[in-house]
Amino acid sequence: MSNELPNRDIARALVFDPADRLLLIAYEAVRPIDPARPEERTFWFMPGGGLEAGETHEEACRRELSEEIGVVDAPIGPCVATCDGAFHLFRSGRYARERYFVVRLPDDRVDTARLAETEDNPVLGVRWWTLDELAASNERIEPRGLAALARRVAAGDRPAAPVALSWQGA
Repeated sequence: MSNELPNRDIARALVFDPADRLLLIAYEAVRPIDPARPEERTFWFMPGGGLEAGETHEEACRRELSEEIGVVDAPIGPCVATCDGAFHLFRSGRYARERYFVVRLPDDRVDTARLAETEDNPVLGVRWWTLDELAASNERIEPRGLAALARRVAAGDRPAAPVALSWQGA
């Protein structure tokens, strides 16, 4: 655990459409994501956010999906992964304790009209990614291992216990 950063418990969703595409949100980082390319500040992340007082991870995940992508009362599936560690790409650095849940939508319709107003960092857009695009991308996608996990989950292989993912030097 990090003593200099505030702890933040977070719930995120691997949101799949019927074609097994994964929904990700592009953000602008507060610092370069690669010191060799200081102009590069875009990273992709799953929908989700911090728990409010008294919320469970599942409740927070459902609330965040409503706020960020306009999906109300999403069925929250199992927790398939965790990612704990210092994260510095958002305006407020934190020691993030993230839990990732599977969410399958009946179609690919989302409403991101309120997304920018709920976020600390500038939102650059949203995109549905095919699993092949996700695996082949040179874009910064957080956390490390998300593409392999998404492929596994889409194939119906649910880990017996949540998989531990890690940040890419974030």
